[in-house]
Order: sequence, then C-alpha cells, then structure tokens
Amino acid sequence: MTKVSIILPCWNAHAYLAEAVESARAQTWPDKEVIVINDGSTAPETLAALEALPDDVRVVHQENRGLAGARNRGFEEARGDFVLPLDCDDWIEPTFVAKAMAATGGDENAFAFAWIAAFGDHEAVLEKRWNLADQLVANQLPYCLLLPRELWRRIGGYDEAMRLGYEDWDFNIRLGLAGARPVVVPEPLFHYRVAAGGMLMSVAHQRHGKLWRTIQQKHPRDYSLTGFLGHMRAWSGKPARFPAWKRFAFWTAHRVLPEAWFAALFRRVIRGSHLRRASAGR
Repeated sequence: MTKVSIILPCWNAHAYLAEAVESARAQTWPDKEVIVINDGSTAPETLAALEALPDDVRVVHQENRGLAGARNRGFEEARGDFVLPLDCDDWIEPTFVAKAMAATGGDENAFAFAWIAAFGDHEAVLEKRWNLADQLVANQLPYCLLLPRELWRRIGGYDEAMRLGYEDWDFNIRLGLAGARPVVVPEPLFHYRVAAGGMLMSVAHQRHGKLWRTIQQKHPRDYSLTGFLGHMRAWSGKPARFPAWKRFAFWTAHRVLPEAWFAALFRRVIRGSHLRRASAGR
C-alpha cells in the first residue's frame, strides 16, 4: 500500500493545532505518517503544544522560513510517495486521504482535491473544479492537495520568496502548466477556517494586485496576450467558474488600471465573492 505523509506547518499557532493533528491521525488510510514542521515558533504556548503532541507525530524544528518554506521542508522530510499539506488551523474529514487516493488511482502525475467546507467568519460549502484559464485569474483550488512527492519536486516546490501569500496560487498554476492531472472528490472533506486576521484576509488580499503581478512576471508567456487567449481557447467548453469575458476583463483591468484603482476594484469583487454569497445564503 502507498504511504501518505500529512504535513502541518506551524508558526506560533497552538489554539487549533491539536484539532488539526487529530484529524490527520484519524485518517482511515492505514499507511500514513503525520509530520509537524515547527517553523521557528517562539510563543511558549506553541512550544508547549508541540511538546504535548502524541508520540506517533513527528515534529521537525527549523528556523523561520515562512509558510512556503515550511511546506517545502515537510515534503523534504516526507517518507510517503504522496503528500498532503494541512495548515494547523484547518482540519480534514477521516476519509479525505482514502477518497483522494482512490481518485488519483496512484497516478504519479495526478493531484486530488476536495470541496471546501468553510467555517469561522464565513460559513459555506464551496464546490471546487479545475480550469487552468480560471486559475490564471483567481486561485480556484485549496492549498490542501494530495499529490505525489515527485510531482512537487518536478515543478520546483513552493516559492519561498512569496512570504506575503499566494504561494499556493502560484504552486497550483505551475501544476497546471506542467500538465499534471487534476481530480476532484466532490464532497466537502476539507474544513477551511476563515478569519479576518488570517494570512489570506489580512495580508494577501490587501496586496492582491502586487502579488498577482509577481505571479505574472514568473509566467510571462502564459500571461502575455497571445498566451492568455490561447489558454482561454484551450479550456473553453470545459467546466469553469468564470465566463471568458470576465477573465479577459479582469486580466485587462490589472494591466491598465493604476494600482489604487485596481485595488478598489478587487475589494468590490471580493465583497461579492462566491464565499461571501454562499455564506449569506445559509
């Protein structure tokens, strides 16, 4: 049976660590390991929580390298052929790994994701799908992907320079550009905590335009007019979140609008986002 490594980065985060770790330990997939990467934590409460973890949880200590660096260290330490990143304030249903592994069929070019059950400041079930043209304008996948360790290595891991967020967006784009095969488990098996003070809401969303520009500069051919239109043609007719005109309009706005104007546009888009609409409808 294929071994699966579940890796949990941790930096001064102890409030929900036990819940996240227990959800990893409770996986029905029998051949698994749980690794917590202590990314230079200094809070006494976090250090105590790490000391109190069960003996079957491996804790790896390192100097602070940020979330991307902690995830990369987890992949480096993993003994499994497949790896699942899980942040220490989220949790997964007991069948996540088993159903994701079944979806991949053990294909070393496949990665699996589940629908999201968001909770916290917003509550909603988010039905996720893969479309590379969508992915180029907005991160449509969770960070919580089950993928072969070799596939992570092949695309170069997470970019540790992206310490202000969106490292998972860039990583997911590179998975698509590398031709990896996405498979979805159409059940809300991944529980994602939404918090106003979290990294995504408090940091990445505030710098969305600049961070997206960084991603575009890393993939100039794919974000050029010819490349972008080519991706839209290649993925037309496939399930998508956005119509083609919206993708093109957002790409154009980011290129032509002053930074402050685009930031205002993005804030307006976020207010009407799928997560907020779904939450309001509960």
